[in-house]
Amino acid sequence: MSDNSFNGLDKAQQERHNRLIEQMRRILGSEICAVFDDPTAVEILLNDDGKVLVERHGSGITHLTNLPVSKTLNFLSLMADFRGTTVSRERPIVEGAMPDEFLRARFAGAIPPLMPQPTFAIRLPARKIYTLEDYRDSGIMTVGQYDKIIDAVKSRKNILVSGGTGSGKTTALNAIADYIARISGLDQRIVILEDTREIVCTAPNTVNMLTDPDTDIDMTRLLKLTLRYRPDRILVGEVRDGAALALLKAWGTGHPGGLATLHANNPQSALVRLDQLCQEAGVPSQLPLIQTTVGVVIQIARDPAAKAGRRITDILFLEGEH
Repeated sequence: MSDNSFNGLDKAQQERHNRLIEQMRRILGSEICAVFDDPTAVEILLNDDGKVLVERHGSGITHLTNLPVSKTLNFLSLMADFRGTTVSRERPIVEGAMPDEFLRARFAGAIPPLMPQPTFAIRLPARKIYTLEDYRDSGIMTVGQYDKIIDAVKSRKNILVSGGTGSGKTTALNAIADYIARISGLDQRIVILEDTREIVCTAPNTVNMLTDPDTDIDMTRLLKLTLRYRPDRILVGEVRDGAALALLKAWGTGHPGGLATLHANNPQSALVRLDQLCQEAGVPSQLPLIQTTVGVVIQIARDPAAKAGRRITDILFLEGEH
């Protein structure tokens, strides 16, 4: 884990921050802390039986160690302190980005009465990028699927990556973003919008934006701002609310070739859910807009029978897209 300090902290604040980080590391212990340095690690999960599980690319989920309830409660209190809040029976949920020293990993934790014992889930940012060629060679996608995705990227189709929780949507999106980076020059400006930093794109002309709940800067607000940043491609970490409408409008007004992820069990369900999310913005069904804006839906799913534990199960091309 890195030891980068926060910029702008005075000496007293820095010392307090350092003590908090040291306490976090002591509670987690060396085994869990080492996972933050493992580029293959995807997620750290603590269940209410005290088991700490780790998911890694290519090897699935394994039991790492156990964490006592008292330590978990202390860790959740420290995370709440870092996030500027508290955790209690009245406020049993703690969530948000972890400190820089923990890679700003996405953290979600809760205590009773929401569950029998305290739990948490830590989503680690991508450190190793798996390319589309890696996906093809490992059998996550077929050669035919690889060719179709390459063609879709080159022809600037807007792509939705759909899948269930933990199916590998963001990792797949990063593989596509890697290919975009390889074919993009300074004349291709890529704007990336996320709630938590997970997308990795090394294109030479890239701008990264994050939502900020503390200042009410949500995804819809960012999407409107994005249009003033001269984007050529717009990448969104996850579509999860009425911001779907703003995304479709942005994709459909001269900014083709975007990427986004969406929770759904199949491509058809992804389109229905996208329409439902648009309607959360207070508008009627937007299926005509979806048909003319979304070019491809790529479905990825866990598959225990597959060598890599997941595979691309379907690729849907929308006929109305142009």
